[in-house]
Amino acid sequence: MSTYTASSVFLKALVDAGVTHAFVNWGSDHPALLADLERQRADSSNGAESTTTRPEIVTCPNEMVALSSAQGFAQVTGKPAAVIVHVDVGTQALAGAVHNVDRNRCPVIIYAGASPFSAHGEHKGGRNEWIMWMQDIPDQSSIVRQYVRHVTQLHSAQTIPGAVGRAIQVATSEPKGPVYVWARREVMEEEVSSSLFHSLTGSTPTSVASKPSKSWARLSPSALAPSTASLIAQALVSSTRPLIITSHLGRNSNAVNVLVDLSTLLAIPVLQVCPSVVSVPTSHPFGLGTTFLTPRPPQDQQGENEDEDHPYYHLTHADTILVIDSDLPWIPSIPYQRPDPAARIFVMDGGDPLKTTMKMSMGGGGIGEAEVVVRADAEVGLGQIWESAREILAESGKVEEEGERERRAERLKKSHARRLAQQDTTGASFSPSPSPSSSPPSAHVTYTVPNLLTTLRNTIERLTPSQGKRTLVLNESITNFPLVWEYMRPDSPIGGEGLSMMSSGGSSLGWSLAGAVGANLGGKATTGDGTAGFDLIVAIVGDGSFMFGVPSSVYWMARRYDTPFLTIILNNGGWRAPKLSMLSVHPTLHLLSHDPTDASLANSRASGEEYALANIPGDRLSTGFGPHPPDYVGIAKAASAGWAWGLKVGGDSSVPSSSAPGSTVVNSTLNGKAEEATVKEAQLNGGKGDDGGRALLERSIEEGIRKVLDERRCVVLDCVLEGI
Repeated sequence: MSTYTASSVFLKALVDAGVTHAFVNWGSDHPALLADLERQRADSSNGAESTTTRPEIVTCPNEMVALSSAQGFAQVTGKPAAVIVHVDVGTQALAGAVHNVDRNRCPVIIYAGASPFSAHGEHKGGRNEWIMWMQDIPDQSSIVRQYVRHVTQLHSAQTIPGAVGRAIQVATSEPKGPVYVWARREVMEEEVSSSLFHSLTGSTPTSVASKPSKSWARLSPSALAPSTASLIAQALVSSTRPLIITSHLGRNSNAVNVLVDLSTLLAIPVLQVCPSVVSVPTSHPFGLGTTFLTPRPPQDQQGENEDEDHPYYHLTHADTILVIDSDLPWIPSIPYQRPDPAARIFVMDGGDPLKTTMKMSMGGGGIGEAEVVVRADAEVGLGQIWESAREILAESGKVEEEGERERRAERLKKSHARRLAQQDTTGASFSPSPSPSSSPPSAHVTYTVPNLLTTLRNTIERLTPSQGKRTLVLNESITNFPLVWEYMRPDSPIGGEGLSMMSSGGSSLGWSLAGAVGANLGGKATTGDGTAGFDLIVAIVGDGSFMFGVPSSVYWMARRYDTPFLTIILNNGGWRAPKLSMLSVHPTLHLLSHDPTDASLANSRASGEEYALANIPGDRLSTGFGPHPPDYVGIAKAASAGWAWGLKVGGDSSVPSSSAPGSTVVNSTLNGKAEEATVKEAQLNGGKGDDGGRALLERSIEEGIRKVLDERRCVVLDCVLEGI
């Protein structure tokens, strides 16, 4: 009996196509895969115990966690990762992560088995469990078809290398994205002779292996037609109020430098809109910051379009706009985000400039208003525009235009400096927190997001070996997305010299915790020697995102695969986003009758009046997690068998009277032993209102970072914000 099967060929084909890691959730459709991995271990051990396999296997107790981890890995390495799940139910359990890898254009190959097609012993691997009838659905691939770039079924061992090569070719060509490969169990159990295995995989010098192998090369980057590059360059050179908008350009780190060069040459402001990666370094003086196009309450809209420091001023006043790699540069229904109708608009995208997977007939993306919509790689296309613009400047020699660019550059530099200075002031201002009425009274501390992030950034710069330059932040803070981008000040795409940041690129929550594990593994893979690729990885999440992230699986994985990271929970007591969505449509409610004793309706004194829905607490709206919120730190500790460490920072922070400075409390159980943490002076005095909890926050963040760096453990800091 042969030791090789079609599953052996499949795993080897993945490796030959550049896949180094497979994030797996095993099931009844995977016997031959499990057997071949054990064959690999036995072959590599030479009699000694070994766990070496190719690809490297990462066990994931949840399917969405598996795909989110694979996404984090691929985002960091730029290389495809594999995900292996179980028939239809495992495909369904990938859940919203499929949406994220689609919108992020992340190259992932998803493999799922399918119920066997035989039931009477005709083939090895035929049906022998009752679930195999339950899981045989009419069209398994349809579960994910509208999210993936390519679907293929494996039919035989001999066709597997070509099918896998083709799938990964599609996944890694623009627009990159997930592909779905599936096979019946009997197919994967097909026995393959040693000679055929080596012939198919080219692993020995047989006659077949000596032939040139098919590399399944991905698409080469597209360029602009010379006339289009010249047209865009001329428009930008002659513009008095130019603007560049981007969201995902930094997925190609080389494109960032070219963008900065063009912006600097022509003094063009650059706005990041709903970014998934750093495309504009914070230090670039012509950067306008980041917006997530959040609708503002009516009372906050007045005058913002006349403030030259505000990004929307540039958006609504621009006469020429270049949109590069952005799915939605503005929301057309919001007047203070909408460009001037007379503005010249150019749209460039490396993969899908027409946004064919979105419903764009109602507007958006700029493609309806654009003078030019073109498919071109950002690095290549911007380089062409830069060259053409430089030639135009050299030929024109117009002193007045040069003077206007210099004045615009000076205005942008001053605006950039003002914005950073204001952030410094805001982040350093800790307001004393009011104490709620209680008997006995207890100290109550809540933090602002600028407080938290400024303290976190400063501490990272002080404690990490690279002074923050080799730190990766995963941002899944939802309603605080723009504040995290602004106050953490990312300055480099992944792999560059500076703090990096990324988000899921989609809208399904639960990506960041598992993404941190995958990013950690990806960082190790990029070093080539197994050492950490980053000094520190930080996941910044809301309390809702934390729960969506399946922490019970993630923190087990983090310990199992030695991928420690710091989790900062921005805890506002529930889901703030649904409440804000409600307020954007229903800021007030017309009251027909009400209970006059209801404190939430205190502003409405009689029936027939309107009252502000903003005053209604989240728990009443069913968007809050009270009155007994989860113990987020405890969840991480339990999932990791006491390995993870954490603190709740803020909230009702009164300390029992028996506790005094220097006393200890148990906050973890490592290796079955109680681990004690000193109750610091800050924990006793930080909540009394004298410093607004600043000392408590600083010491908690410092201790958390030190534990990740020195002890290589996951840390969860549950930071209390003002409740929703």
